[in-house]
Amino acid sequence: MHDEAELNAEEGYVSEKAPPPSQALSGLLLLVCAAIALIWANSGWQESYHHLLHAELAGWSSLHFINDGLMAVFFLLVGLEIKHELQDGALSSVRKAALPVVGALGGMILPAAIYMAVAAGTPAARGWGIPMATDIAFALGIVALLGDRVPAALRIFLAALAIADDIGAVLVIAIFYTPSVATIALAATVAIMSALFWLNRRHVDAVWPYLLGGLLLWVAVYKSGVHASIAGVLLAFTIPSRGDDSVQHRIEQALAKPVNFGIVPVFALANAGVTLPPDMAAFATQPAVTASALGLLIGKPFGIFGAAWIAVKARWAELPANCNWSGLFGVSILGGIGFTMALFIAGLAFGTSEQLDAAKIGVLCGSLFTGVIGAAFLARQARRTGAATAVPSVG
Repeated sequence: MHDEAELNAEEGYVSEKAPPPSQALSGLLLLVCAAIALIWANSGWQESYHHLLHAELAGWSSLHFINDGLMAVFFLLVGLEIKHELQDGALSSVRKAALPVVGALGGMILPAAIYMAVAAGTPAARGWGIPMATDIAFALGIVALLGDRVPAALRIFLAALAIADDIGAVLVIAIFYTPSVATIALAATVAIMSALFWLNRRHVDAVWPYLLGGLLLWVAVYKSGVHASIAGVLLAFTIPSRGDDSVQHRIEQALAKPVNFGIVPVFALANAGVTLPPDMAAFATQPAVTASALGLLIGKPFGIFGAAWIAVKARWAELPANCNWSGLFGVSILGGIGFTMALFIAGLAFGTSEQLDAAKIGVLCGSLFTGVIGAAFLARQARRTGAATAVPSVG
């Protein structure tokens, strides 16, 4: 007989202790900053909110600096997490990756299809990529709040799923939300990437050459017309990951707290502030609102769960050890929390047009409802499982 750790290892899900409190705290901070932004943008001080966002900093507005500059650092951390999972984690082999990757594909295709079904033929149609990605910080923050009521294997599945559809979101941004490409700048991007890979192959293990190269890479990507945040992901794949004290490990350790407790909350504060119109009933029926919300609330959970169910029934993958379909559906609901990446894509899709606020409201509503419903479902599932496994006392 295998014990739980052995079973999890065989299925590609390594047993882990309960998630750290910092994970729950970062998710909570993200929610608080979004709430502050929404309240601020609809208060008597709303002018100060918009003035702050458009205040110039070295020729850039604060909002531009956050979304194009600071978010490149966020994407660097995302890229490092993707690279780690592809090399040594839950996406490092076909057997390990099968369930989360298939689930992620379903969780990208169905939300985009629902969005287009609602928004086709309207100016909102360009935002079809908005509901495609799961917000890993927010989703895992809720799982952390639930503690050991969510099995370790399901936490790892959700993390791997979010990483897999982050890959999809990055590709969507690079391919579909890049209006034009400057050939010379793109050539410079390739040259800088080649130089960074050369440093890696030469076993250069100091951090500063990669950070300096990353800054040059960011400038080249920015000038190329591809969104500058992609530079973070590209840089991640050039960074050495040899040994326990690798450059990758040191950068991840250095970035984790500043990104989770600084950059992402600041992004939420800058992007979640939508000034609501007096006629909310009419506003809520706009295609960008309903398409974004339904994509996250219905498309993500049923897309993830449906694709995972097909994969298991077709024997392409297996359920994580000691997990059932109800638990998998619970974390699939949490996959509908799109927040950070969804707001980011909304900004790329709509710029400063009137569709942007509508899409933001749809994202906030869809993410809030899936978060609450998913947490309640998993908590109820844990209580039912505990009651079913409890041994009645003998009088």
